[in-house]
Amino acid sequence: MTDRLGFVDVCSGAGGLASGLESAGFAPVLLLDNKRQACETLLANRPHWKVVCEDLVEFLPAEHPETMDVDLLSAGLPRVKSSAAVRRSDSDQELRLLTATIYLIHSIQPRALLLENLPALAESQAYAEIRDFVQSELTHLGYRFCWFVLNAADFGVPQDRRQGILVALREPWFDAFVPPEPTVDGHVPVGRVLLPSMSARGWREAVAWAAQATAVAPTLVGGSDNRGGADLGPSGTKRAWARMGVNASTLADEVPGPDYEWPRSGDPAQMVKITVDQAALLQSFPPEWRITGRKTARYRQIGHATPPPVGRALGAAIATALRSPTCT
Repeated sequence: MTDRLGFVDVCSGAGGLASGLESAGFAPVLLLDNKRQACETLLANRPHWKVVCEDLVEFLPAEHPETMDVDLLSAGLPRVKSSAAVRRSDSDQELRLLTATIYLIHSIQPRALLLENLPALAESQAYAEIRDFVQSELTHLGYRFCWFVLNAADFGVPQDRRQGILVALREPWFDAFVPPEPTVDGHVPVGRVLLPSMSARGWREAVAWAAQATAVAPTLVGGSDNRGGADLGPSGTKRAWARMGVNASTLADEVPGPDYEWPRSGDPAQMVKITVDQAALLQSFPPEWRITGRKTARYRQIGHATPPPVGRALGAAIATALRSPTCT
């Protein structure tokens, strides 16, 4: 078997990107996140992983020499504001983390970089200033790169989730990189994915509910740590959920039982609610992957994560380039 490729993952969160890369043949050398709950989730699932709970801006690679010269540096960063928005904001934490990730390349010198963020970072003129900074640093360090946008729904994730991607590789390997193609012919609907869990406690109308939940889910959003409890997103997202018979204003503690009467009401408040575990299924975490913490903390970890199938597809494409016989 070919040796696994090593990677450093920063802003690891609940491990969606790292899990996907692992399934694509990568082995983490170190994972970094500044949130205690995220670090607990990572270690609950992979006790043998080296997890450092520390702010990326304060991280010193020299204290972790195993990170030097890894095959890949990956980062599923918090959603970056545009340059104009940062200037209007009291906080530019997201941009600080992006900048710290790019500067980290200077120290660890990976063969490849994978950065996942919102689609606008890859394609909107509002982010041109930020892209110029990134591209200038990468060119100076001898990397070639490409920006592109993927939709997680094209990789079997039952969710309309567009993601902006940056992949950079050193000169010998870049020409062998091809962005991943969709892995499914048609999108996977919410009803198909959630039917087994919706019927797990004997809800008699679970099949009927699933039959009308024929669309993919809207993008799950974790929300800010500074706002209230867990819900499935803003008003437009809630309307999309309501069309599938789901009350998106809150999350249930358990799925419906045998006595639950489905009201078939147009009032979202009367509709069925999904659970945190079901949100994890919609993010395509493996069923055995444990998200630790209380309900709101668990949902935020899920909503902020990169769906593992997307990480797997990107990892496979990068691994193919790094293992290309024309580059060895």
